[in-house]
Amino acid sequence: MTTRPPLTLYLAAPRGFCAGVDRAIKIVELALQKWGAPVYVRHEIVHNKFVVDDLRAKGAVFVEELDECPDDRPVIFSAHGVPKSVPAEAANRQMLYVDATCPLVSKVHIEAERHHENGLQIVMIGHAGHPETIGTMGQLPDGEVLLVETPSDVPALDVRDPERLAFVTQTTLSIDDTADIVAALRARFPSIKGPHKEDICYATTNRQEAVKAMAPHADAMLVVGAPNSSNSRRLVEVGAKAGCGYSQLVQRAGDIDWRALDGIASIGITAGASAPEVLVNEVIDAFRDRYDVTIELVETAQENVEFKVPRVMRETA
Repeated sequence: MTTRPPLTLYLAAPRGFCAGVDRAIKIVELALQKWGAPVYVRHEIVHNKFVVDDLRAKGAVFVEELDECPDDRPVIFSAHGVPKSVPAEAANRQMLYVDATCPLVSKVHIEAERHHENGLQIVMIGHAGHPETIGTMGQLPDGEVLLVETPSDVPALDVRDPERLAFVTQTTLSIDDTADIVAALRARFPSIKGPHKEDICYATTNRQEAVKAMAPHADAMLVVGAPNSSNSRRLVEVGAKAGCGYSQLVQRAGDIDWRALDGIASIGITAGASAPEVLVNEVIDAFRDRYDVTIELVETAQENVEFKVPRVMRETA
């Protein structure tokens, strides 16, 4: 019998599902129970193929725009949030819709609206094309929200009045990268107003802090998550910046590049906020098949946040 090489597996805590993701998935499942299939979902409910495929098998139909939905079936808006025009169109068509936007994303929407009502133009720190960014910018009229992605975007900002500005951020960004952009904004616009409380969500922050604690001790790091998941991709970047020589994103155990991991003695494993624990366990089992694994938990925070589903989902049919 071949002796398996020893491997220390550092397992991040917290990792995986956050309260907003858990709530959004629950809304789709409850909708299927309440109204039967099909239930339509505008955009992937969360960015994870395993989760989306599971819900699709249960009767959810995923579309990108409302015009792909019939008027007589329920439609659910994804956890990332939607522009105001989307529920307005649904209401105009007299559709039954449920908004599964994460409450922490909704908080950013409310902040942006409040600043707008006070006559301020908004600068949004986020990624162009990401559904959360599109949803937040779509809360206000065109031109009222300007997007910046990096500190180098700040000098080119063409603002209406440098004394009447506020900024908001996408909830899934890198804490450190965002701090650099905020510093650039404050240097150019000293009077710019920020959020009362950090926009980057608790789950994003906690998962990044766990990676920072784990990275210096690991020869390599794997982040379980989808390539279109912003928070998962940020974890890969945070791991690399925190000193881990090899930091990669994998959707499933089958995506692991074993040749790249040849000769490692330790590995860190975490999961993005939309990745279910079953996929983490699949990756751990794959390492157990090849190594004599010792697991060490790296816990930097404990989470007990829970978001209620909308009242319409709590009412019996």
